[in-house]
This record gives sequence, structure tokens and C-alpha cells, in this order.
Amino acid sequence: MGQRAGVADNDAMTQTTLIDDRWALFERWGPYGLLLLSTPIAWATADAFAMTTAERWTCGALIGAAVVLHLCWSRVARTRPGPSTAAGVWHYAIRWAVGFALTWANPLFAFYAAIGYFSVERLLPRRLRKAGLFATAVTLAGSQAGGLPPSGQLQWVLFGAILAANTVLVLLFGHFAELEEARSQARVETIAELERTNTALQQALDENAALHAQLLVQAREAGVADERRRLAAEIHDTLAQGLTGIIAQLQVVAATPDQALGRAHMERALALARHSLGEARRSVHNLSPVALADDGLPDALKKTVTEWGERTGIPAGFTVTGTAEPLHDEVAATLLRIAQEALSNTARHAAAGRVGVTLSYMGDEVTLDIRDDGRGFDRDAVRRRTHTGGFGLPGMRARAERIAGSLTVEAEPGQGTAVSARVPLVRHDR
Repeated sequence: MGQRAGVADNDAMTQTTLIDDRWALFERWGPYGLLLLSTPIAWATADAFAMTTAERWTCGALIGAAVVLHLCWSRVARTRPGPSTAAGVWHYAIRWAVGFALTWANPLFAFYAAIGYFSVERLLPRRLRKAGLFATAVTLAGSQAGGLPPSGQLQWVLFGAILAANTVLVLLFGHFAELEEARSQARVETIAELERTNTALQQALDENAALHAQLLVQAREAGVADERRRLAAEIHDTLAQGLTGIIAQLQVVAATPDQALGRAHMERALALARHSLGEARRSVHNLSPVALADDGLPDALKKTVTEWGERTGIPAGFTVTGTAEPLHDEVAATLLRIAQEALSNTARHAAAGRVGVTLSYMGDEVTLDIRDDGRGFDRDAVRRRTHTGGFGLPGMRARAERIAGSLTVEAEPGQGTAVSARVPLVRHDR
């Protein structure tokens, strides 16, 4: 659109320039042409109009004066672009006087006197234009009436009628010329406005291009940072927890003299290692947790809670309330990871005697609650300790917020801990 407007502006400007060039060419050579046209005709009819020798010499002198006048004006126009208004008025007045005198001597010099109708807009200020046109009309009306001065009453009446007709025509054409000038001025202003608009549009396009490039860079940087946070959280929730469990099992093996018990804990450590390796691979490829590969969220949570209770020896129960629905993979994975992290924190820090996990389907929301009866903690102290980083409570909260959810923690020293994650119920795509 901006290109089409620019092409239209260029075409209009080219057309305006072409018209101005043609007028400039006429103003330079037109007076000589009209003088060259009228002089032979007037000379050939000198006897018919009873021109005396003195009149012929006077006409010759006036013709020479007209040539000198136009030569001087052409030089002024070339050397002083945009001559002053006073100079234009004087040039027009002298040119009219020469044309009037020539037409007085021979009416056929009116061909040259008609030059007064041209360039009036460029030579005269607006307040003098009608006067200049009327003066030219007087000269031409005298020529059309048979010559100046009128010799009888009938010729005076004819002169008056022709002058009135010429005056009306001059005023009419002058009005049209003013309208055309106003339209030309409006066109120039419109072109200038379009140029300013195109310039502003181009600047806006350049700014938008720069902003787009900046947004692409920021989006790429945000994507890289988000992927790093995702991998860090996945490593914490899989490898770190798995290694913690493996270490706990190996510590039991190293401390027990019972080979059967040691073998059982060793097998459990190997199972944890294989499970952690699978989770690590799935995390790298951004796949759903292994527990969700074949089961829905309720079954995956139930297995996770049961295995955790068997591994830690802490009684753990799992309950589902409401009507279970298939959840979007991202929602299910988020809730499972939050449950795993909360249970891991309970095993490491709570010294709990019992843990309860509840998954609730409530209309357009899903809530996951993990409660224990352990030692609890001071939330302000934990908040200060984890303010600069970590993947415990801050990591769980970040996971919930990533899917437009929220996470709240209720804890008091000696009163246990309750972690509650509330997320939108987004159904699985089918």
C-alpha cells in the first residue's frame, strides 16, 4: 500500500513538474512568438489602417522595446529565481502599456497584446489580478471594435458591448483559474501530506522490523532459559530422587548382616537405578513420566504412593474424590512430579508417621493434596533459605504456575505439613 501511494505521489509530482516546465517554456518564448506573429500582419495592413510614417517608426521602436523588455525579464528570471512581486507588477504594467500602444496604432497588434491574459498569476498579486485582466480586456475590446479610439457613437457602443463581454469572460475564466489554482494547491498539500505519511509509515515499518528482531531474540533466549529450567527440574525430580533412594538402599545393605535382607535392598536399588535411567532419558526428550506411559494419573499416583511407602516404610494412603477424567499430558505430568517431589521432601525431612495423598476432581479444577503428620517446619525460614534458588517448594510452585495453576503450603513446627496444588482441568486431546 505504501509503495502504491509512493508511485501515485511520484506520478502526480512528475505531471505537475511537466506542466510547470511547459509554462516556463511559454513564458520565455511565447512573447517573441506572438510579437513575431502580429508584426508582419500589422505591417502588411498598415495602409489599410492609414498608419503614418511617424506611427510606423513609433511601432518599430515599441517592438524593439518589447524585445528588450522580454530579454531583461528572462535574464532576471534565470538569475533571480522567484522575482519579487514589485518586479512582476512593473513588468506586467510595462508590457501592457507597450501592447496597448501598438494596438492603438494598429488593431492587429492585439495578437501580441493578448499576452496580458497569460502569466497573470505569476506576475501579479491576487489583489491586482482582476485589474490586470480588465486592462488587457480593454485593449482587445478596442481592437475587436475596429481600433482605438472609437470614432463614432456606434463604435463606442460596440466597444462597450465587446468590453462587457470580454470582462465577463475574463472574470469567468479568472474564477476557473482560481479554482484550478486552489485545486493545484490542495493537490500539492495532499502530496506533501502523503510524503510525510509515507515517511512515517516507513519509519514505523523499520521500527516494527527492529522490534520483531528484538522479540525473536528475546523469545529465543526465553526458550533457552525455560528449557534449562525444565531440564534442571526434571533432573532434580528423577535423577536426584532416584540417587537418594539408591543411596538409602545401599546404606541398608552395608549395615545389615542378613544376606537375604541385603539382597532384597540391593535388588530394590537396581530397580531404582533402572527407573531413574528411564526417567532421565524421557526427560531429555521431554516425554511424559514413565508412570504415565500406560496408566492414567490416578493409577500412576496410586503406584507412586504405594512404592514410596514400601521403600520408606512409612504408611501412605491414596484417595480419589470426584469423577476421574483423562487429563492433558502436561497437566497429568505436572501433578505427578509435584507429588513425587512432595513425597521426597517428606521422606528426607518430615520424620512422618503417616502420609495421605488425595486427588480431587472438582468441576473445572483438579486439586492434589499431600499431607503428613511429621515435624513440620517454619515457612518463613524455609522461604528465606530457598529465596535464591532450589528445586523443592519453589520448583513445585513453578511447575503449577507454568500451567496456570497455584501451589500452597501449610506447615507449623511439630504440626505436620500440607501441600496443595490446584490446576485447571484440561482434558486429554483425542
